[in-house]
Amino acid sequence: MTQGRPLLNRRLAEFGTTIFAEMSALAVRTGSINLGQGFPDTDGPEEIREAAVRALRAGHGNQYPPGPGVPELRTAIADHQQRRYQLAYDPDSEVLVTAGATEAIAAALLALVEPGDEVIALEPYYDSYAACIAMAGGTRVPVTLHPDADSGSYRLDLDELRAAVTSRTRLILLNTPHNPTGTVLTREELTAIAALACERDLLVVTDEVYEHLVFEGTHLPIAGFPGMRERTVTIGSAGKTFSFTGWKVGWVTAAPELVAAVRSAKQFLTYVSAGPFQYAVAEALRLPDSYFDGLRADLRAKRDLLSAGLAAAGFEVYRPAGTYFVTTDIRPLGGETDGFAFCRALPERCGVVAIPNAVFYDRQEAGRSKVRFAFCKRTEVLVDAAERLRKAFAH
Repeated sequence: MTQGRPLLNRRLAEFGTTIFAEMSALAVRTGSINLGQGFPDTDGPEEIREAAVRALRAGHGNQYPPGPGVPELRTAIADHQQRRYQLAYDPDSEVLVTAGATEAIAAALLALVEPGDEVIALEPYYDSYAACIAMAGGTRVPVTLHPDADSGSYRLDLDELRAAVTSRTRLILLNTPHNPTGTVLTREELTAIAALACERDLLVVTDEVYEHLVFEGTHLPIAGFPGMRERTVTIGSAGKTFSFTGWKVGWVTAAPELVAAVRSAKQFLTYVSAGPFQYAVAEALRLPDSYFDGLRADLRAKRDLLSAGLAAAGFEVYRPAGTYFVTTDIRPLGGETDGFAFCRALPERCGVVAIPNAVFYDRQEAGRSKVRFAFCKRTEVLVDAAERLRKAFAH
């Protein structure tokens, strides 16, 4: 204690060590299969890894790269948005490279949110959202995605979203495809969100890092909807698409005024990062469609494998339309209701690590019995994990 008060800024007092760090450490300590944290257990394309090696050896990016990102990558990002979504961005004024999507989220919220502003976020939400809103001095307003028994997936209640908007609402923080539920927002849902943002003059920050991992439905950037280009900050990332999560290369695309605002915050965070990797990611974004199709097919098969294994073990499974993750309910296992206790005991019980969804909620009771498993692992690892779970819980 110093001067009679805690050392940690009160805005961060509610945030301890992330659940990902806790559960990954538990996996290492117990030698368990880690289906908690969302990172692949194999590297991405060899030619992209070699592109990073070439950049290192050629001295490309070994010193500070330009603050907005190397021109080659900014151009590749703009080309990607045009080719995939018919969204035209100027690589010089409308693209910003960041230290992963996490920094992009932090910089966007620090730039655009002032103390007292309300930020609507879809709950359950990626845990950094809450921390970044708090650091900006904003107030988070959760709108809960609810599991739908008929479809076996999670859905957004548009009436609940509309009701959450007040005179203090500054922006809506979207995540589609959505972590942890795997929800992919539909054209109808995005049309309604866009109309609401325009009607109430709201900004939208949209986290689209799983854009290429959609198994059912289609990824539609909200920036492409009427009236949204000038009020939307779109965030992307190389880590999930190319299986190089340690490189931490993300980006922002937005109108010049929005990019300038985000850059003003970002320059005082990392300033720059991942110089040689930026050149490699520029090449990755130009891989042929066969790469993206193959990645999607591989992960769809792994989703189906793990989902079937979890169902066979007795879990209720909510089938994700995208991302790396499948959400389950542990109540059908009999006597299991507390996801925290379940996940902390699971490594000793059967040598598997998962994540309790309650950490992604303000209203923790809504996620109390839900547990998330990652399927971005080798097939043999998923088969092993499914068998361990079946032996532990199937009757």
